[in-house]
Amino acid sequence: MKKYLKLIFSRFFLIALTIILVFAFNVLVVLAGLYIAEEALAAYFPAGSPYIHLIFAAVQWLVVIVTVLHIVNRDMIPETKIPWILCVVVLNVFGVAVYIVFSYNRPSKRQRRIYSMLSEQSRKFARCALPRETLSGELGRWLPASDALCKGDPNAVVHMGTKTEYFPSGEAFLERLLEDLRGAKEYIFLEYFIIARGKMWDSILGILKQKVKEGVEVRIIYDDIGCMGKIRAGYYKMLRKEGILCRKFNHFVPIIANIHNNRDHRKIAVVDGKIGYTGGINLADEYINEIHPFGVWKDAAVRLEGEGVKNFVLMFLRLYNLGTKDSEDFAPYLPETYEFFEGEGSVQPYGDGPRPLYGQVGEEVYINILNGATKYVWIMTPYLIIDYHMRAAMLSAAARGVDVRIITPHIPDKKIPFALTRSNYMALIRGGVKIYEFTPGFVHAKNVLADDEIGVVGTINFDYRSLMHHFENAVLMHGTQANLQLKRDFEETFEISALQTEEDARKSVVWRGICEVAKVFAPMF
Repeated sequence: MKKYLKLIFSRFFLIALTIILVFAFNVLVVLAGLYIAEEALAAYFPAGSPYIHLIFAAVQWLVVIVTVLHIVNRDMIPETKIPWILCVVVLNVFGVAVYIVFSYNRPSKRQRRIYSMLSEQSRKFARCALPRETLSGELGRWLPASDALCKGDPNAVVHMGTKTEYFPSGEAFLERLLEDLRGAKEYIFLEYFIIARGKMWDSILGILKQKVKEGVEVRIIYDDIGCMGKIRAGYYKMLRKEGILCRKFNHFVPIIANIHNNRDHRKIAVVDGKIGYTGGINLADEYINEIHPFGVWKDAAVRLEGEGVKNFVLMFLRLYNLGTKDSEDFAPYLPETYEFFEGEGSVQPYGDGPRPLYGQVGEEVYINILNGATKYVWIMTPYLIIDYHMRAAMLSAAARGVDVRIITPHIPDKKIPFALTRSNYMALIRGGVKIYEFTPGFVHAKNVLADDEIGVVGTINFDYRSLMHHFENAVLMHGTQANLQLKRDFEETFEISALQTEEDARKSVVWRGICEVAKVFAPMF
């Protein structure tokens, strides 16, 4: 009971309720106005009353038909069209209003203009210095996947000689991160979806405060919705008083706007432009298993040292400057030279985000890996809420004899996404995909590894929110030491996970039926 009361009186719930009530009130006012106008005309022209009602009804259905035609011909993800058409047809003009207000997830025109300017600026520094022959020799058959990634994110440059280190847990990640933060000489950038008071964040914050006193520049970006209930609404102001340059991404305010969908789900840490981290780990105690809300928390991160960190720096600065009118000079934050590490392959850190800022990069990377694999593709993801293209790529790979395995949680953090995840099991299992549930608890890592050659570690889930709405990031790695460490982690995780069967997927027929219906509307959220 206490848990539900806390939710009801939380800032998120109250603001969301306000938005819903304001929207409903405005729609009801419009509908009431139309009804009054219709009745007034019918009263003024009693002889034509039946025709007036018929005309108003015809106009309403004309609006519905035009809206449906607009949805059918609109450039949007195909899976999103069916639920919006159902919404409009079932709810009539009320559904039209819902569609107009909530179906567009694009950033505002101002944000698009500023981000485009920032991207152009970063392109001056994000030029690939490697000859085409070198890239072809390094990436081999994976070169087309790398090229496609560059088209979706032009700043996603390939770098060689960058040292990589993979961390299979939040505990190992934190120990290494603290060590690097203590060694910072010039600046520290942190960009995280969640920051929560506790052992993990307090240990980091103590170092940041000390570094500010030493003259090190510290910048932080955190997401407003991600941190709701974790820290106070004005926490960024408290950090600024400590000398930390902090920005709260996309303030959640009680206005009707679809821009609330665009969250900063990235996890980036940069030290002096030479060391960078990414992965699924946020800065909260469950990520280091200091607390256990969902059993053992399984997560991952990767550390880069060298030229590949440049991509993280540019990613961070673009989003940090998105809320400003003018952009700063990026050059002072990019080292003139980088150490070259032998025995490493290539890294390609990249960003993803809502259209048209990005070209659905995250999904394309995953699909290209599935299409290019010849031996195996192993995946870790907390959510498996996939569209037709992703499902087809998985099934096609399995049909070719590729060993496709997916590790999902056994203990969920959210019941509905977990149910939607399980609703995809049957089709995939029948198609030859092996699905494992991590029995000790919850998997939050977003990892992919294929053929001992190419791997991805980042923030991008296999669900609609990550692939369509959020700002995300990851690193594509080829022939790196981190890939070897990632494979070892996969093998060890398979050993403590339960292989799912068709019998497991058949459990709870009623609940699966509900999930099948809910799956239709999943792309809307």
